[in-house]
Amino acid sequence: MKLKKSELKDFLDAKVALYNHPKFIESDPIQIPHKFNKKEDIEIIGFLTATIAWGNRKSIITNANKMVDLLENSPYDFIMNHTSSDLKKLDGFVHRTFNDIDFKQFVKSLNHIYQKYNGLEAVISKYAQEDSLQFAIHKLKEIFFEIEHPKRSEKHVSDPLKNSAAKRINMFLRWMVRKDNNGVDFGLWKSLSPSQLSCPLDVHSGNMARKLGLLKRKQNDAKALSELDKNLRKLDPLDPVKYDFALFGLGVFEDF
Repeated sequence: MKLKKSELKDFLDAKVALYNHPKFIESDPIQIPHKFNKKEDIEIIGFLTATIAWGNRKSIITNANKMVDLLENSPYDFIMNHTSSDLKKLDGFVHRTFNDIDFKQFVKSLNHIYQKYNGLEAVISKYAQEDSLQFAIHKLKEIFFEIEHPKRSEKHVSDPLKNSAAKRINMFLRWMVRKDNNGVDFGLWKSLSPSQLSCPLDVHSGNMARKLGLLKRKQNDAKALSELDKNLRKLDPLDPVKYDFALFGLGVFEDF
């Protein structure tokens, strides 16, 4: 489907209006952080939910709700004040390849980030570049695993500098940074701007982007993300990742 740039923008803007809507929350993992009001609770459970956001959406939501229960409905308090016997309660958790070993490590690493670096937002803001957060994601991974950790847990945090599209972290960052007027994305992180965000690139958004002529590269990797970002910024330099709603909606809900 080849549309002229102005037609493509109109078409996608209409799809954003359709899908960037509170109804979207009901079937999306973003519903999990929406259960909370406190900034730290939202960002911690948001980060954990995004971490397991691959595969079937129903099972992502089910297992993210399990995480909420295991963290005693107080993610930040649990992260900051857990004891080793609290960690034992996480035994047996599993979502695909993310298991209780990884979950416990994430609790410890998040504790480290909040104790030593003043939280997730502070880390990303410190290393953010004017037009990209990909280097900041790389630094977050570095800091996340600078404490003792099982090697196996490293694969659950992507590294854009190793050519990963880092779909799940980019989705998490969209949730935290992008402020929409419809109450879907939170816009909690005021130190960053939506113009710095990258589109969460996965099978659906990648296929749609290729059909619409926004992406030529075949693999969904960091190079593809850079190409897609460039093209989305041409459509809206201030809020390029709003088009994630359009690409995702066309792919998942419309089978476009």
